[in-house]
Amino acid sequence: MIRLWNRVGLYRTLAVLLLVGAVAGGVAVAADRPTQQPKAADAAPDLGPLDREALERQDAERAEADRAAREDAQRKANEAAAAAAEQAKTPSAKPSAKPSGTSTGKPGKPIPAGPPNCDASNFKNPNAANKSTGCKLLSEFGFGLEQMSCLEKLWIRESQWNPAARNPSSGAGGIPQALPMSKMSKFGSDYATNPATQIRWGLDYIKGRYGSPCGAWAHSESTGWY
Repeated sequence: MIRLWNRVGLYRTLAVLLLVGAVAGGVAVAADRPTQQPKAADAAPDLGPLDREALERQDAERAEADRAAREDAQRKANEAAAAAAEQAKTPSAKPSAKPSGTSTGKPGKPIPAGPPNCDASNFKNPNAANKSTGCKLLSEFGFGLEQMSCLEKLWIRESQWNPAARNPSSGAGGIPQALPMSKMSKFGSDYATNPATQIRWGLDYIKGRYGSPCGAWAHSESTGWY
């Protein structure tokens, strides 16, 4: 019995020694293992007072810029709407007067009686009556009767004083050979058929470009056209 008890006590002593050795070994291993530090990227930044103040100021500036942009966009939209409303109230402008050279919508003026020297009997055919009209209209543009001889020769060369004359290559037409013929509508809507309307346009053209029928004739003599 004493021998058995000694064995049990021996076993208990060994068990305690093993347990103590295991605990001591674990503590040593734990002591040798390096302590794991958190990664710098995972660690929350430790902002100082100045950094936090700068971030708050940036956020405030950004918010102010957004607010100003919204207010500016709203202001422009309001101005555009007001302008559109004002334009809708304004009556349409009246059409402007027709530019020079466009049709008046009226036939040419009557032919004045003129001096006896302008009688058709004083001119040779063809179209003596149209030459007579040209002679009577000289004074209307400030020309004397001495210009008639130049005008007669000029438009004999151009059209034989025929209001229906047309140039097939250029499209010029009428007694003065206007190009395009629609220019003559400045003196009447009947420019295509009325010799007086055509002559008035031709005398106005000559006065503005050459000064007189004799000036136009001199140019035609040197170049073949006026």
